Amino acid sequence: MHRFREPNRGSSLRGDPPVAPHVALALNGMGSFAWDLASGEMRYDDAGLAVMGFRPEEYDNRTATLAERMLGEELPEIQARVDRALKEHTGYSLYFRVRHRDGSLRWTHSQGTVVCDDHGQPAQVIGIIRDASQELRAVDQTRELRQAKSDRRRQADIVGHVNEALAPTVSVDDVAEALTTDLLLEHLGAASILLGLADNGRMGLVGANGVPEGLIRDFHLARIAEPLPLSEAVRTRKPVFVTDREEFARRYPGLRAYLRAVPESTAAVYLPLIAHDTPIGALGLTYDGKTRFTHDERTVLTALSSTIAQSLQRALLYDQEHELATGLQTAMLPGHIPHVPGLSMATRYRPARARGGIGGDWYDAVTLPDGRIAAVVGDVQGHDVTAAAVMGQLRIALRAYAAEGHPPTTVMARASAFLAELDTDRFATCLVVLLDPHTGHVVSVRAGHLDPVLRRPDGSCVWLNTPGGLPLGLTAPSTQPPYTTAETVLDPGSTLLLCTDGLIESRTKDIDQGRDQLIDAVRTGPLRPDPLADHLLHTMGAFTGQEDDVALLLLRRAAGRRHTAPQMAVTITTNDPHSLQAARQALRTALHRWSLDDLSDTAQLLASEMATNALLHTGGDATLTARPVRSGGRALRIAVTDTSPASPQRRAATEQSTSGRGLVLIEELATDWGVEPRGNGKRVWCEIPLDVR
Repeated sequence: MHRFREPNRGSSLRGDPPVAPHVALALNGMGSFAWDLASGEMRYDDAGLAVMGFRPEEYDNRTATLAERMLGEELPEIQARVDRALKEHTGYSLYFRVRHRDGSLRWTHSQGTVVCDDHGQPAQVIGIIRDASQELRAVDQTRELRQAKSDRRRQADIVGHVNEALAPTVSVDDVAEALTTDLLLEHLGAASILLGLADNGRMGLVGANGVPEGLIRDFHLARIAEPLPLSEAVRTRKPVFVTDREEFARRYPGLRAYLRAVPESTAAVYLPLIAHDTPIGALGLTYDGKTRFTHDERTVLTALSSTIAQSLQRALLYDQEHELATGLQTAMLPGHIPHVPGLSMATRYRPARARGGIGGDWYDAVTLPDGRIAAVVGDVQGHDVTAAAVMGQLRIALRAYAAEGHPPTTVMARASAFLAELDTDRFATCLVVLLDPHTGHVVSVRAGHLDPVLRRPDGSCVWLNTPGGLPLGLTAPSTQPPYTTAETVLDPGSTLLLCTDGLIESRTKDIDQGRDQLIDAVRTGPLRPDPLADHLLHTMGAFTGQEDDVALLLLRRAAGRRHTAPQMAVTITTNDPHSLQAARQALRTALHRWSLDDLSDTAQLLASEMATNALLHTGGDATLTARPVRSGGRALRIAVTDTSPASPQRRAATEQSTSGRGLVLIEELATDWGVEPRGNGKRVWCEIPLDVR
């Protein structure tokens, strides 16, 4: 073996012989070795011995002595690498640690080459050895820097994922669902998550994922004073970090039985959720294969707890407001719907989810003194407490006007005036339907609202074309009647749907799509009103996204023997002078058939006046209709339909005048009368009660 010798300080570099290899190695912090495979001796120069931590007198050239300075857990890998090099007649490069005399461990790098004899068999291994501590320390530092950068990036991603998950949440259920999804759990790198809310000294568990079965059942609403991790976080207002299984069992003996379902190397953190300096709950996370929490991880988790607490606090306030709004809305809606033999009804109200559950939509149904049902749906402009308050007043006013026995057009006109007098700057749309459950006769009036939908016994569905007036609270031109009626017959087995526009309207879809979708949903839905109502809310809610309040009312006439509303209709022509006389005769016959003979004289007089007025002032044919009605008692409704849109005008009539008294007679002898547009013409009608003589 060569020993290191100092160079001749007096010699000149120019012309000196080249530096010996072992000197060059020593100058670079390296040593050399030669391993004789036949004798087993491994010889090091002085620099090599220094790298291995030996003094020259301490080393006996035996590989066993070298092994004493090396780490036992690294020897198998070193031996395998050397054996492979000998077998393949190549070389090796090894990094291993050496324990020096002072007990310190230093990284060492050894590089050897196999030298073969004349027969091609390995005879010797020669190589170099050097101290690699500085090199690997730099590598470790670089690795640590990269890891720290990666950790910070991952922690920033975690914050982003949590914020993204919480952004669309509104209610506490939304927050719990967003925090416990599999995707978010994966982003957090956690094995389980548990969310609890503090309520009256107890901890309510409202969301979980990956939690052992039975834990939520056993510890839901546990007292905050109990030794449980979520409770401790709330009590102390500080995060609870647990990285040792035995420590966990010791601190929380009540959870010891659940540890069997948890891997051995599991760490957990329980974060207090504090909003406005008040602990409102706690969040628990467990991590498999984790033994500690770094400072950065603790900082990020604490910041997350603040973000989650703010979202949860907003959700709690929303739920409280929603509960209050729901109570107010419920108080404004009718407490019950009347039971009517032969008629099935169902009502539903569903608030828009994003508006706190309060608005101006309503429904109502009231039994009138004559046995008919007045069904109403409406929608006051706005989604606030004012809208709900106006809705309550308007609903009561409509109910009162209908109960007084006014015709539906009068009910609507008075309700419109009532709303205008409230001076709230709000308007309302409304649909009123009067249904005779015995005959199925339907009279509907619409104020800027959706038409009703009819499903016939054969399953076909249509929107009923109902003439519409202005929304309630708006003034109609004085030259036009404010509201008109449409009439139809609800056959046995038919269903009528009244609803607000929230059932069909969506910001992302065309209104005609919503109308078509509703027709399809009504046609394919159940027959009975209650399940049909649920079906419509579910189907149309999925279509519209439930962006607005929804109120609906369903009426289904029971299938059975058909009771048709009695009615007479006869045409009066301008070219036939006898047609008016024939019409009067047909009216007398009908009144006798309906047992209304006492009304015959008055009815013929008023019918003649209205028909004559139509023939004289329109220049076309007219149709006379009559039917019994029950409006505050038995009565008769007479109507004349003509082809002129011009309304009849009151004219001054003297004692010698032979005309101009028609409207005066109608006002004196009829309890109510009106004019309704009908296509290019109109219909003039009046009602005569039975007690008129």
